[in-house]
Amino acid sequence: MRGRAGELRTAHGVVATPAFMPVGSQATVKGLSSEELAGLGFEMILCNAYHLYLRPGHRLIEELGGLHRFMGWPGSILTDSGGYQVFSLAPLCKVSDDGVTFQSHLDGSLHHLTPELAIEIQEALGPDVAMTLDECLRYPATIEAAESALTRTTRWARRCRDARRRPDQMLFGIVQGAHYPELRARAAAALVEIGFDGYALGGLSVGEDKPAMYAALDAAVAELPESAPRYLMGVGTPEDLIDGVSRGIDLFDCVMPTRHGRTGWLFTSFGRVLIKNAQYARDESPVDPACTCVVCRSYSRAYLRHLFLAKEMLGVRLNTIHNLHYFQALMAGIREAVRQGRLAEFREQFQARRAACEA
Repeated sequence: MRGRAGELRTAHGVVATPAFMPVGSQATVKGLSSEELAGLGFEMILCNAYHLYLRPGHRLIEELGGLHRFMGWPGSILTDSGGYQVFSLAPLCKVSDDGVTFQSHLDGSLHHLTPELAIEIQEALGPDVAMTLDECLRYPATIEAAESALTRTTRWARRCRDARRRPDQMLFGIVQGAHYPELRARAAAALVEIGFDGYALGGLSVGEDKPAMYAALDAAVAELPESAPRYLMGVGTPEDLIDGVSRGIDLFDCVMPTRHGRTGWLFTSFGRVLIKNAQYARDESPVDPACTCVVCRSYSRAYLRHLFLAKEMLGVRLNTIHNLHYFQALMAGIREAVRQGRLAEFREQFQARRAACEA
């Protein structure tokens, strides 16, 4: 077990780690206010440079006082450089050693994103943690393609580090290498040689099975310094959070709790609940009797089902609040288990509860 508990200190406060970051790609965690997020106990959120560069523009946000002031968020912010979104959302994408040319998914306009521009955008936005530009590959990728992307990503990482100008902003390098452990280890070692404030693992949970993901993760973590934070990008099932912490990961983000809230899936201590199911039409019990969130204290499954089927905005908001509370409570439980030296026991108990409920 590599699990560890600590603190990430930023210009906007202290983040207790391991931590989960809600995703607010467009300077909003969908449906919730910054006050509600803070009330749920979150200390750090993720925003996305790709989306904010295209709309409303990084210079406009800079003129308005930066991302914290723009969205009224007092805590810490991490911005993804936009590499993943360029490769996944843009209908036209051409990669060269200089950067990537892509077509906006909003209006079809052409843009050329370089490592230097990625840093310029993020420094204008003003997050506490910025990310280097990386090349993301679809799964499966040949080892030749993965090695080429790894080499390019490492070169871009050095250019990002050389382009940084803000000493108050941390910069994380991103480890690529697809599902090949040997490439992951090589990429991690190369980034450590360049030197960053923290290290992220990108391009995982994109189609590979769990053993392949964990093998790639373990190979990379083994090369990373104990003194630097480690961030697993875009991975966020409850099981993955526990297993990720067990492998030495400190930070996570994922759209799962918010996206599932919008589609009616609710996380509970006994598994997931699909609230639209007919069995909940007259169910006066809370979604999860063991949950202490405001939704479970105040509303029934029957009411949440009604709101969801009626397509009421309140239903989506309440679902999202519940799911985020679940993720925050789960991370608090993981942190406490790490501090007490019983993470393995916590993991076993979690798996046993799930197995019992599915039996």
